[in-house]
Amino acid sequence: MDPPPQGPPPQDPPRQDPPPTDRARRGRPRLDYPRRGHHGLRRWLPSWRQLLTASLLGTAALTATAAWTYAHTVIPRDLNAFATQQNNVYFWADGTELARTGPVNRQEIPLEQVPESVRWAVLSAENASFYSDPGISPKGIGRAVVQLVTGGDTQGGSTITQQYVKNIYLRQDRTFARKLDEIFIAVKLDRRVGKDEILAGYLNTSWFGRGSYGIESAARSYYGKHAAELNASEGAFLTSVLKGAGLYDPAVGPENHRRAVERWSWTLDRMVETGHLSAEERGRYTEFPEPQSPPRLTGLSGQTGYLVELARSYVEGGSDLTAAQLDLGGYQIHTTFEKPRTAALGRAVEQEGRRLDAEHRPADRNARVGAASVASDGRILALYGGPDYLKQGFDNANTSNVPAGSAFTPFVYAAGLDHGVQLRRGSSREPVSPTTPYDGNDGINVMTPEGPYWGRNGRIVTATNDGRRSYGRIALRTAVEQSVNGPLTQLGMDVGLDVVRRTALDLGLLPASLGEAVPAFALGNSKPSAIRMAAAYTTFSDDGRRTDPYSVTRVTRGGVPVKLRLPAAAQALRPDVARQVDEALEGAVTGGTAGAARAAGPQAAAKTGTTPERTAGWFVGYSGGVSTAVVVFRMDPKTMELSSLEGLAGAEPATPDWSYPADIWRTNAASP
Repeated sequence: MDPPPQGPPPQDPPRQDPPPTDRARRGRPRLDYPRRGHHGLRRWLPSWRQLLTASLLGTAALTATAAWTYAHTVIPRDLNAFATQQNNVYFWADGTELARTGPVNRQEIPLEQVPESVRWAVLSAENASFYSDPGISPKGIGRAVVQLVTGGDTQGGSTITQQYVKNIYLRQDRTFARKLDEIFIAVKLDRRVGKDEILAGYLNTSWFGRGSYGIESAARSYYGKHAAELNASEGAFLTSVLKGAGLYDPAVGPENHRRAVERWSWTLDRMVETGHLSAEERGRYTEFPEPQSPPRLTGLSGQTGYLVELARSYVEGGSDLTAAQLDLGGYQIHTTFEKPRTAALGRAVEQEGRRLDAEHRPADRNARVGAASVASDGRILALYGGPDYLKQGFDNANTSNVPAGSAFTPFVYAAGLDHGVQLRRGSSREPVSPTTPYDGNDGINVMTPEGPYWGRNGRIVTATNDGRRSYGRIALRTAVEQSVNGPLTQLGMDVGLDVVRRTALDLGLLPASLGEAVPAFALGNSKPSAIRMAAAYTTFSDDGRRTDPYSVTRVTRGGVPVKLRLPAAAQALRPDVARQVDEALEGAVTGGTAGAARAAGPQAAAKTGTTPERTAGWFVGYSGGVSTAVVVFRMDPKTMELSSLEGLAGAEPATPDWSYPADIWRTNAASP
């Protein structure tokens, strides 16, 4: 045999790449992604050349899209809804007409009749670059896009031109599509129309609140003068309400007044910064130019105005309609108000009101009555807001500056039955029942788990019963029936005022109306409206279920429904707790302080309410699925301060303050 071959084994011939194709020879680029020659994360990261190419292509695409959109954007010829302004029509629950409001107040004037200082007040605050910008602000648009994506308000990035476009050409919805339309129309309009014409259109079509569209009607509504007579200070204030009359009209409330003053001062300072108001003239404007009270609309006399105001407020809060859109009119608003119940409530107040003699009896001066009836499903059925909306716009039934007093104690009782009490810090809660005994004597110390409760005056807080009467050991249910303050004050402390607060919120009281967490909290230092009190009491008659009060069932415009958010029922209390509170309130009618409710029938339940300072008298009761709250108080119309009810309607000093509202409640319940 031949010897085996020596040396390395034979190898395969070297691999040769195929010859390049014609396309490769011509150097045609090839997409190198994922990237060859790289490993891990770098294989998937695009190169700088790829990033640059993508950016250039994206920019070119966006530019082409914007150019095409701009070329095809058509400026509408109609002036939106201004040509078809209509009344808003409000309907009773039975479908008959309640009231009509409108049309809106608008009068067009030439720009020359608007003082230059007023024009620059608007421009300095809203769009200082108006005369030099192309109708849009790129930075502002960027902010608006971010706000839109994050759920904010797209209006924040708008120039005067954009706002004018939105006023007269576009819908008021806050969508990206509407914002794009606004931008392209604004750019095109700015190229075709002079700046002064745009500014004149903006000032004549903008909403200033109080039903006023345009600077001329705004000048009349707020200052009773023509726009030509406005000075820079008044113009600065009117610029403020352009941001939203609901936030800056001082007539709405103290918070609005504070915001209006701050915005007015800022606008004047801004005019100095932009060179359109001298520092010397700014120094003369140190006093806020208080506007006049808003005019009352005719046709809203009696209770009608209160009903319309409440319904409109609900629509603004429960739909996407703005106040400005409502002022344009054309809406059909169907309310929950029942005409017979409203008339009966008004007659009851009027009948008992004949006992008042403000001219000859000082104790009757500035006496006010508020009342509301609410169904167990939350519908507000009737309202008494005051003697006449055109004479007194303040709604006594929807105010939150009158303490609930002992009418609040059923909420404390419910919290105790539902959550039990904690008598020692750190210990578990102990249950309480309607028969749990408490000390009902007058003047007993209010206790905490650590000992007596010390007030800020350095003294131990004591419980005070009506008439300084002592009851000895008394069951909690009896304390509710007889309106004995001491046991319920202590129960509030034992349950925990924070727990009582949560229960009150669960029953529908508004957070802003709740009082300070001190022992007086259990006796009603909170200030809920009559509407909220009536609605809260329906929980006890409906096995613990509760629905927020509402006044509108549906809204349409031109036959098309407007989306309206209606409240849903919620379980606020356990059914057994609600029934126990209901039994105590029925006991208050059959053998306690609320005997006036017997006029409503055998199943009536009610509670009286007084305050230690005697500044309010309440009677809240229900029967047949309808709860009615009546509150009586005396309030100075200028200072809004409450006065004592002692001697009201000629009553003896010892007469409880709930007696007058109880008479109104009884008269209303007895109405056919």
